[in-house]
Amino acid sequence: MGINRILASPMTDALPALPQVLYSRLLEDALDAVLIIDEQCRICYINGAMQALSGYASGELLGQPLNGLLPDALAAQHDGMVLAYIRSSRTSKVLGKIREFAIRHRDARMIPIEMKAMDLGAVDGVRYFGAFLIDVRERRELAAKNASLLAQLEQQALCDTLTCLPNRRAYEAQAGQAMARAMRIGSGSHSGSDSLLAVGVADLDHFKTINDRHGHAVGDAVLRTVAQVLRQAGRVTDICARLGGEEFGLLFPETTLAQAVKVAERIRAAVACAPTMLPDGTALHVTMSIGVANLACGATLDAAMSDADRALYQAKHQGRNQVVAAA
Repeated sequence: MGINRILASPMTDALPALPQVLYSRLLEDALDAVLIIDEQCRICYINGAMQALSGYASGELLGQPLNGLLPDALAAQHDGMVLAYIRSSRTSKVLGKIREFAIRHRDARMIPIEMKAMDLGAVDGVRYFGAFLIDVRERRELAAKNASLLAQLEQQALCDTLTCLPNRRAYEAQAGQAMARAMRIGSGSHSGSDSLLAVGVADLDHFKTINDRHGHAVGDAVLRTVAQVLRQAGRVTDICARLGGEEFGLLFPETTLAQAVKVAERIRAAVACAPTMLPDGTALHVTMSIGVANLACGATLDAAMSDADRALYQAKHQGRNQVVAAA
């Protein structure tokens, strides 16, 4: 019989009222924790799920004040709020709403829960209130794991896996932040002059020969050695990133072009002195060429990097293992 025919059929026999015991059985075995309190905030009923959630047996809580399960701050004002609500004709801002807070377990742990409380009305002149409670510990743990995983994925998206340096995407993002900061400082200066910012492009010399002669495993080891040098030789405020292959990006916040050249020269010298140990125990030394350019307020990162690239090409043309500033 279809639903329309059922709805259209006359009711020949009225349904009998369900026995109260059926409601009690349903509540007792419900997955959600259930509790009922009277107008004096005494616990009148808890179901099996509430016993499991709180750690108390039913007989231990019946007749006890609800405040024993509440956080201290809420317990201090809960009874007063209930009394004020009963005496007032105003609509409650809490009842019927889903809220998150915590209840106190028998072992004193605070269990995070989600709760919906309701005004159950009066029976024989006594006002009652009920609530459904859901344990949200598992949900929060899952959310924390997901947040941690997302943070790891975001970090991986901004990190070069071989050298653990920031990658090109991270370099461009940090350069954008440095440019914005430089513009703010520049616009706020009394002289009205541009704030200082410089960029650099560094490239290992003859790196293809190293890969061809010693293999890519040694080439990777060289890149890791150079990355460590870049982290140590630069200033705390400088940013070093692997742009790809054997090419690295440098960012010098609040730095003149002349100052950036001095820092780049220190980096170049440190790279030349840093050994990479080969499988046979011998030390392999590499050199680096660096081009440096000014990034003035209002200019684009691409334009400044192009200037640094041309300076790098000049350093290579002039014999490598040197720092050249863009004209």
